[in-house]
Amino acid sequence: MEFRHLRCFIAVAEELHFARAAERLHIEQSPLSRTIKELEEDLGEQLFIRTSRSTRLTRAGKLFLEHVPRIFTALQQARDSVKAAANGFHGQLRIALSDGITPSRLPTLLALCRQEEPEVEIRLFEVPLSQQIKGLQDDLYDVGFAQSDEVGDGIVAKMVWSDALMVAVPARHPLLRHKRIPLEEVLRHPLVLCDPQICEGHARQVDRVLRRIDMEPLITERVASFDLMMALVAAGFALGLAGAPHIAGSREPGVVARPLAGRSPMLTTYVLHREGESSDVLARFIERVQAIDSPEDRRSPLPVEPDLQEEIEP
Repeated sequence: MEFRHLRCFIAVAEELHFARAAERLHIEQSPLSRTIKELEEDLGEQLFIRTSRSTRLTRAGKLFLEHVPRIFTALQQARDSVKAAANGFHGQLRIALSDGITPSRLPTLLALCRQEEPEVEIRLFEVPLSQQIKGLQDDLYDVGFAQSDEVGDGIVAKMVWSDALMVAVPARHPLLRHKRIPLEEVLRHPLVLCDPQICEGHARQVDRVLRRIDMEPLITERVASFDLMMALVAAGFALGLAGAPHIAGSREPGVVARPLAGRSPMLTTYVLHREGESSDVLARFIERVQAIDSPEDRRSPLPVEPDLQEEIEP
């Protein structure tokens, strides 16, 4: 098995069309078909079911597809490590980001890392939670952030940050008559929420809040980013639900933040790493993560009264 076999497999698996995959690889369709056949013979399993009308992955092909991209990721990381060493770095910290890390914290955290350990190269990877967990288990990442502690065996999830869950409301919306909006009022209006495939942990926490009321939410859009959520809210398409820093950091002038009535739910962010991982670089990094959320460092633009806060079970 060679890398060319894996590259061809990835192209066909993503395109599910041999002609398009061949065009993407800049080769003829005939050698592509031979390469896939060689790979299947090497594995002893059929990877694709091919008819005159369609191409689809077999069960073995789907399982193989879960692993092959990580091979290329590991190879690229090896190349990056060599380049980093050539550029004077003496270490590397690979950080996975899921659920949209709080924008106000990331610059502070990276600045602290650069200031205190400039010899350690920081590499960032934005990935879904499931991919982060697999990457941590496979040593593709050293540490990660997510809004869930449902991470399975072998991974440690430590709570580090909490932010008030707020309602993002279009300017001049009738709900702005409420200083604190009752959840049942929110559920009477269309909602734009984060896609659970992209922001899995965040979506779980928001879903638990929505289930407190016996009303079916009217979800008009599932989006991949908080920026798109705020753009749709500003345009008046729907209400949004997000952490206070994400709304405050939005560049959309037509968005107003309002807390929910009663005990204000809190979105919890966790730092994740492999169980038993105890490198000095990782330990110092986690100390920085906790330091930027200390009372003297935190500057929340949308404060919530402490006695009204309630942590959401992740």
